[in-house]
Amino acid sequence: MYTDRYRNAYAGGMTELEKGPQGRRRGRGARERILSASRQLFRDQGINRTGMDQLCAVAQVTKRTAYQHFADKDELVAESLRRFDPGLMAAVFDRSDLTPRERLLGAFEVPASGTEDITPMCPYIAASVELHDPQHPASRYARDYKKAIAARLAETAREAGAANPEQLGEQLALLLDGASARTRVLNAESFPTAAAIAAVLIDNAIPATARGSANTTAG
Repeated sequence: MYTDRYRNAYAGGMTELEKGPQGRRRGRGARERILSASRQLFRDQGINRTGMDQLCAVAQVTKRTAYQHFADKDELVAESLRRFDPGLMAAVFDRSDLTPRERLLGAFEVPASGTEDITPMCPYIAASVELHDPQHPASRYARDYKKAIAARLAETAREAGAANPEQLGEQLALLLDGASARTRVLNAESFPTAAAIAAVLIDNAIPATARGSANTTAG
């Protein structure tokens, strides 16, 4: 589930209804087309190698239109990050059918894809590495997002009965980021291994009495 949203966010293409005469895009929805093009290009070739001319060509908008929606490229990069996961992994943490422990482990679930369709690099990490500027709007957002994910993991760990939920939340957040980076570098899924490590961390952090209580409630 952690990287499902990266695949989904990068997916998508031009529909016939969005095209005008001779296949040109209509003006309506230009902002979304610009964001869609930016996500794809930033993923495939990086932020720094993507120029506004190329981005506008892929989105099929003029540069004037692009700058009507975004003051500059920095604002566009930041907005593209905001669109990736506005619900802070809501598909995992908002599930009422799972116990808190199951939600923690659910963060590490990634559907089998094989190396031909490998999980993309975490866009928040990728942006921070490329930009080299901690004060860049995208870098600040990436930092806030990572802190928010750790806080949400800690909140769920507290529900699960962890003795030190903040520590467990930080450990799991670090494990998620490490698995994402290793997956990209090796071009092979690292999340199954990360999930096994997470299970050990979670069980060591949650007293047996709390685990038993959670299982009884779920049953």
